Amino acid sequence: MLKKAKGAAKSPRNIMSVLTVAVLALIIYLTRDSLLQAWDLLGQANLGLLALLVPLQILVYFAGGEMIFSYLRRRKLIGHISWFEQTRIALELNLVNHVFPSGGVSGISYTTWRLHKLGVSSAKSTFAQMIRYVAGFVSLMIMIVVAVLALAIDGGVNRYIVSSSFALVLVVFALVAALFYMFSSDSRMNNAARSITRLVNRLMLITTLGRKRNFADFQSVKNFFVEMQRDFDELMADKRLLIRPLIWGAFYATIDVLMFMVTFWALGASVNPAILLVGYGVAGLAGLVAFTPGGAGVYELIMIFFLKMAGVEAQVAIAGILLTRTILLAGTIIFGYIFYQQALFKYGKKSGPKI
Repeated sequence: MLKKAKGAAKSPRNIMSVLTVAVLALIIYLTRDSLLQAWDLLGQANLGLLALLVPLQILVYFAGGEMIFSYLRRRKLIGHISWFEQTRIALELNLVNHVFPSGGVSGISYTTWRLHKLGVSSAKSTFAQMIRYVAGFVSLMIMIVVAVLALAIDGGVNRYIVSSSFALVLVVFALVAALFYMFSSDSRMNNAARSITRLVNRLMLITTLGRKRNFADFQSVKNFFVEMQRDFDELMADKRLLIRPLIWGAFYATIDVLMFMVTFWALGASVNPAILLVGYGVAGLAGLVAFTPGGAGVYELIMIFFLKMAGVEAQVAIAGILLTRTILLAGTIIFGYIFYQQALFKYGKKSGPKI
């Protein structure tokens, strides 16, 4: 009986639960100054307008889920899933990326585990998430180009907006081109599988002090990449599979930017949406690769700096960005944690997600 209790205490589900609570507590502690400042700003804002952030945030998570599930449904890789379920999975993904900052890798790993419970293989789930990120950033780039052109016609464009937009489009194009380059060759995919196997085994050798030498098996990793390459070939044969993820990506970015606009309106300020869209894109890409919880700190600093350089008053930029991010972070932590724990309890009895 005692052994059984000890085993339960050391189960992956319980370990993940304790670890998540500990990291969430750390995040709250590290952002305590921002939370207090946001609380003070609430007294200056129109609470009726701020209340709109709740349904808008739900729409964002729904759109994030649709970028994955619209592709999976078109490929007939998943059965019926309710709008509520896909929205909560997207919310759980966002929470995991906040709690375990790893450039988005932890969120992909968690969602792969989550979708595996719904019958989607790990390779197909990972590829669907790659489409989510590619479609999301490509649609955002198209919107940014349109926004810069609109600013140029209106005469409100400056060198900061042009240079930031150009750099952002260039980086995204390079990343997408790199993915196409890798997936379009059997030998490159094979080399990638071999390199990843070596890297994982070396990292495990270091973290376990030499106890685990062959954590990843090359053949298993190779089979994983081969399955993803088949998905890539099917995508190239039917590029219409990208249409819906691109549309939902544009919708996602539009609603996300709209949430910042609503907060500025609630504070009695107004910011050009085209300028905000470019700043959102630059901060979003930086936040994705920043190894801080959800890009916290990095995201806010870049957006505030960009808006200030684009002519927005510093005090207005700080208040709007800080209040929006704090409210959204609170919603992600509160509701995301509840759904995350429910998922661990339902599916994680034998094995938890590898984050």
